[in-house]
Formats: sequence, structure tokens, C-alpha cells
Amino acid sequence: MHTNEQALKRGLKERHIRLMALGSTIGVGLFLGSANAIKLAGPAILVSYVLGGLAIFFIMRALGEMAVHHPVAGSFSRYAQDYLGPLPGYLTGWNYWFMWLVTCVAEITAVGVYMGVWFPDVPQWIWALAALAAMGAVNLAAVKAYGEFEFWFAMIKVVTIVLMIVGGGAMIVFGFGNHGVATGISNLWTHGGFMPNGAQGVLMALQMVMFAYLGVEMIGLTAGEADNPDKSIPDAINSVFWRIVIFYVGALFVILSLYPWNELGTQGSPFVMTFERLGIKSAAGIINFVVLTAALSSCNGGIYSTGRMLYNLAQQGQAPRAFAVTSREGIPHRAVQVSIVALLLGVLLNYLVPAKVFVWVTSIATFSAIWTWVVVLITQMTFRRRLSDAERDRLKFRMPFYPYASWFALAFLVLVTGLMAYFPDTRVALIVGPLWLVVLAVLYYAFGLGKKALVEGLP
Repeated sequence: MHTNEQALKRGLKERHIRLMALGSTIGVGLFLGSANAIKLAGPAILVSYVLGGLAIFFIMRALGEMAVHHPVAGSFSRYAQDYLGPLPGYLTGWNYWFMWLVTCVAEITAVGVYMGVWFPDVPQWIWALAALAAMGAVNLAAVKAYGEFEFWFAMIKVVTIVLMIVGGGAMIVFGFGNHGVATGISNLWTHGGFMPNGAQGVLMALQMVMFAYLGVEMIGLTAGEADNPDKSIPDAINSVFWRIVIFYVGALFVILSLYPWNELGTQGSPFVMTFERLGIKSAAGIINFVVLTAALSSCNGGIYSTGRMLYNLAQQGQAPRAFAVTSREGIPHRAVQVSIVALLLGVLLNYLVPAKVFVWVTSIATFSAIWTWVVVLITQMTFRRRLSDAERDRLKFRMPFYPYASWFALAFLVLVTGLMAYFPDTRVALIVGPLWLVVLAVLYYAFGLGKKALVEGLP
């Protein structure tokens, strides 16, 4: 059996990984979903995004320290297996596989909705199926093809946000698109103050903010296929915090300056409103195109992630061995194919089952994300403790402010979990999520996967 390094091809260039790092953090949520978080915190939502961005930066640095030291496809699942034991590795891998499966189903469904704006007479399921077929084909071609698609998808989102920030900034300072009257930034404090709902509002918005950052840990999965992981992984991770600050905080700063926070979400997308004020009449069509590419990008990344995670689990002896095979192009094709089939079933179920069942399933995905981040931090702390002094000195990419940064990020995730327990809408995740772990653990022991992992897993 080949090892990760031989079987997978290192076809992802630095520019692919950089844009993927950014693209994975900027989803449909920024364009359409930020209104709900703004309702809770008002303009102080900016503080929530900065705090969340700081926690994500430390989580990514913890992952980066291990990924540069040992660049493999399974990333955090493999590190959990190596440093915490076979069961944590298994739970993390299957959890993450399921998380992306659910996310992909939601994104493919969204593609159907966005295409329905232009083609109202075509059934949604046709677009969902077309999106899955297209992104599946990209993922089965070569890792370079996946990287190229992801690069351009991310570029579309980035260019849109930059234009919005520049155009909105011109309105704020010069009155561009507002008959020459500078709007200024007084909207940030004139409607009940900067923090209209107090510190409680900032805290309450944190759980929504953190879910906007889902997928950023995908950079770790690219380590096994990065052309030059020693350089590209640190560069991508170091840029994450600043890009989050510029793109999320920058875009929301402009939006909250231009429009009263308590009116956002009542008149459609603020991106559409801003572009229309700048004289772009087809703004609604442009933003629909952007969210369409954002959904396709998320689906593309999801198929990539599920395929790599299943491949890694098979190598660890925790999934059927058949999934540990790669094609001539270095693609774990069987693992990718089975993920695509599972997505087909997911799309079908999404149309058949009641909405409540789907809420339960997405709750597992929510829980899986928090679980993954917690495991990354605990694994990194265990990894660091096991290194000799000489090995520690040789680390190429270190976690800053260790161990304080690791404890800060862990405490932050505990706070977010507590907030999830507080809200009835998200409380279901803390019931269904642990139950899902119990089901996985029962299967683990029923099939004797722990013994298999020790016998068949890679050294």
C-alpha cells in the first residue's frame, strides 16, 4: 500500500492554497446571512467578527504547526489518531466527513434556488443535480483542476467584496452615488449607540459569527497535495486573520456605515443596495451570480474534503480499504465517488424529508465543526508535549504564545458551546451531536476498528 505522500500528487500551487484559504472563509453567509447576527449585536458585530477571527487564527496556527511538521492528506484526523489514539482519530474523521456532506447538500440545494431566479420554470432538482455532476467531474479530473476552479471561484468573491468596500468607501468619504453628499459613518452610533444590545448582544452573535468561519480548517487537508507545504501552508494560514479582518470586518464596516443597522435585512441584500446606488442597474443579477459561485465553491471544497478524509480513514483501517486507492492522476477516486453518491442521496432526502429532520442533520454538522476545532487544539498541545527540546527547536512553523493561545482558543470554543446551549434553535446541536458520536463509537467497537487501525494504519 502506498503512503499518502506517494499516492497523492502534490499538484496544489501556492496561489491555489492562498485563495482556497480565503475562499473557504468567505461564504454565502457574508452576502446573505450576516443580517441575523447584526440584529443581535448592532454595529458591535464588528467586535464579534474580530474576536472570532482571532480564535480561528490560533486554531489555524495550531493546525499549521502540525501540518508543516507532517504534511498528510488526513490532517487533523490523522494527527488525532497519532497523538490522541485511534478512537479520537476515527470520530474526528467520520464527523468531518459527515459535516461536509450536510454542508454540500445545503449548498447544492442553494444552487437550485439561485438558478431559479433566472430560470423559474426549471425544477430546482435539475440544477442541484447539474451542480453535483459538474463539481464531481472537477474533483475526479486532477487535484490541479480542483485547485484552479477554487482559485477562480474565490477570486470572484474577493473582487466583489473589494469593489463593494471601495465603492462604499467613496460614498462615505466623497458622497459618490449620493449626489456628492458624504454619508460619513454616523450610522455606527446614532441608532441606539455602537453597542445597542450591550456586551450580551456581542456574545450572543458569536455563535453565528463562528459558523461563518466553517471550512477554514480545510487548508490542513491540502497539506498532503501542496506543491511546497513548508512555504504555502504557513503563508496561507498567516494571511487568514488579516484577510478575515479586511474582507469581513471591512465589508460590514462599510455596510453598517451606509445603512442604519436596524433596517438591514428588511430591504434585501446590502450588497445589491450599495451597487445600485453606485449606478450598477444589474446589481441584483451580479450578486446572484456571486452567491451562485460561492455555493458552487463550497460544494467543490466539500467534495474535495470528504474524498480526502475518507481516503485517510481507509488508510488508518477505519473505513473500507478499497477507498485507500488512488487513480493515475493521484486522486482518491473511489473515496470521491462514494461521497458523490452519498450527496445524491442527501439531495433526494432534502426534498423528501420534513424540514425538522434536516434541522437535526445540520445540527450534527454544527457540532462537528466545534468538535474538529477542539480536537485540533488538544492534539497540538499533546503533539508539542511529546517533542524533545531539540525537536521543538527545529519546528519550522510554531504556534505563537504557546500554550496561552491554545488555552484562549479552547476557552473561546467552550463559551460558544455554552451560547449554543442557551438558544433553543442551536440547543438541538448539543443533543443530536453527542448522540451521533455515541452511534459512531458503537460502530467503532462493533467492527473492531481500533484493532484494525493499529494493525493496518500507517506508521
